[in-house]
Amino acid sequence: MKRAFFRNCLALAALLVFVAMGTLIPRPLWPQSPSSEPATQRIVLLSNQIHTDIAIRLDDRSLARFSAVVGSGIQADLPGARYLVFGWGSRAFYIGTPTWSELKPGPLFAALTVDESVMHVDVMGEIDLAHPSVQQFEIEDQAMDRLQDFIAASFRSGPEGPIRLADAGYGDLDAFFEANGHFNALVGCNTWTAQALRVAGLRTGWWNPLPQSLGVSLALYNRAYLGAGGSQP
Repeated sequence: MKRAFFRNCLALAALLVFVAMGTLIPRPLWPQSPSSEPATQRIVLLSNQIHTDIAIRLDDRSLARFSAVVGSGIQADLPGARYLVFGWGSRAFYIGTPTWSELKPGPLFAALTVDESVMHVDVMGEIDLAHPSVQQFEIEDQAMDRLQDFIAASFRSGPEGPIRLADAGYGDLDAFFEANGHFNALVGCNTWTAQALRVAGLRTGWWNPLPQSLGVSLALYNRAYLGAGGSQP
């Protein structure tokens, strides 16, 4: 019993060290050269206990890039709509767990092993940028183009464009779509978010499986990109 307890403690300690290193070691290791282009575009990172979403402003640029997604029934033309929100994740867990009270063993098991992935798209109004669960970053036009290209490439497309899942959603304003890639506990929703942000020129931790570690690494290594009201450690 003592040996088993000792081994478990060592395994837990090793995991904690690995998570800490994944948070504190930046990726890429060296910052990019400063751009002479003005930072006129905003990325908003939305976090909860286990998941992160990327929100981008609804404007001509985003509506043109995601015209096929919006055209599938996303109500981006509502008077109060200000942001398109994107998230990637486990198909079983994402769709099957709208709230914590609806957590079931099956979707949880799928998320902890290997599962098909989906893209979730939502529409939001004004976001409280000073909220503790929100981080915002100001980037250049070309960086926003790269970010939107990365998000668009995450959708699995058919002959008519992105494939919307029928009868899957949390309400009237959101939808789920087939996505590229497979989800697992090591390469999950938050590592997808981290990769998207790196494409946009930000630095993340080397491995960020949790929203908390991603938020810390973003704040540590992207102070030049933090917008007014963006959270910092």
